Amino acid sequence: MSFNIPKIFLASLLILAFSFPIFLIMAETDPLKERQALEEELKKLEAEIALYEQDISKTQQEKKNIQNQIYILKKEIEKLNLQIYQSNIMIKDLGFQIKDTEASIDQTALKVKDSRKKLAAFLQLIYEEDQRSMIEILLSESEISDFFDDLMALESLNAKTCELLQEIKNLNNYLENQKQSLDEEKSDLEKVVIMKELQKQESQDTKYLREYLLEQTAGEEAKYQELLFATQKKAAEIRARIFELIGVPEAPTFGEALEIARYVEGMTGVRPALLLAVLTQESNIGKNVGQCYLKNSSTGDGVVAYNGKAVSKVMKPSRDVAPFLEITKALGRDAYNTPVSCPIPSVGGYGGAMGPAQFIPSTWMLYKDRLAEIIGKPADPWKINDAFLAAALYLSDYGAAKQTYNAEWKAAMIYFSGSTNVRYRFYGDSVMAITAQYEQDIKQIEANGG
Repeated sequence: MSFNIPKIFLASLLILAFSFPIFLIMAETDPLKERQALEEELKKLEAEIALYEQDISKTQQEKKNIQNQIYILKKEIEKLNLQIYQSNIMIKDLGFQIKDTEASIDQTALKVKDSRKKLAAFLQLIYEEDQRSMIEILLSESEISDFFDDLMALESLNAKTCELLQEIKNLNNYLENQKQSLDEEKSDLEKVVIMKELQKQESQDTKYLREYLLEQTAGEEAKYQELLFATQKKAAEIRARIFELIGVPEAPTFGEALEIARYVEGMTGVRPALLLAVLTQESNIGKNVGQCYLKNSSTGDGVVAYNGKAVSKVMKPSRDVAPFLEITKALGRDAYNTPVSCPIPSVGGYGGAMGPAQFIPSTWMLYKDRLAEIIGKPADPWKINDAFLAAALYLSDYGAAKQTYNAEWKAAMIYFSGSTNVRYRFYGDSVMAITAQYEQDIKQIEANGG
């Protein structure tokens, strides 16, 4: 098995690595032409990203298959180890049995030898009796019947001795056969162990090969991941530049807002309809960014922008005043003449939310570095483009990128109150109702070629 990265991918990586950001090259061109060129390049990059993801998926599947094969081989080796261990125990046990049988054969041989001596003595007596003459027998025995009794006793003893000797010989033959059988069984088991050892070695060799291929696959996947990352980074830079080039007023039309939301979806995964619904709920998509000014940084009190009437709790001093002063200073804004939301008596708490996305200053501080990294400069919560992106990042962080009803409802609830407390479900329900309507509007616009 071999792994080869297509040359076009390597070429793309070299181009990405050594080329200047395209927006620097086109800095002096017409914004509309630059945007069109960027959008064309973005399409190509997105096509490359799709190919990289396809190759990564294929490589990961190969990796998974090899991992499965390695797992099976490990289990096979473990099984062979157990079989070898079991066979060695059986061989050891057979060795003991063979030793016991050999000892029994030795004892039987001694019995055979002893029986042969006794039989020889009996035969000698019988032979001697056969050599005596009738006169010698009559003279030696008081009665002739005694002679015949002795002779019959000797013949009877001889017969029993022969019978015993035959039994001993049969036992010896049995033991010899048993020993031979045990020797053969032991030999067969030893051959089995040798075969299992060879199988184990073969499995280990195969396992080592699979592990090598797995290592190669991992390296191949890493190369594709590197290519994918470089291409995604380039695409993100182009999206950020296009996002910056989208010229819209502070309170855009629905079509203008939809165009921004579509680009933001590519960066965050949040549906345009949901993002527009949240921003509608928060500021009517930039038309109402707040009606109060902070006037007292110590107490957080302020005034109503259009009539100068004093208002308390415009901003929470311990949480938001210092971040607000830092944000406005960095952007060159007058902190005491920049509009923020007024406190809502029916809801309670403080005001102080900034811009179209109505971010609390302390929350904006959590996102400002991420926003700056994406757009390449400090983000402005009062700028419509930056507000869209910040809101989408927040919603995405709390699950809205899943694009399911429950996930989006939960993200909207957290956006409003920091929780999913049913006390504020009116907000989540309202956002989802607006989302449904906007989804229909977007489909109608797309059907009409917009």
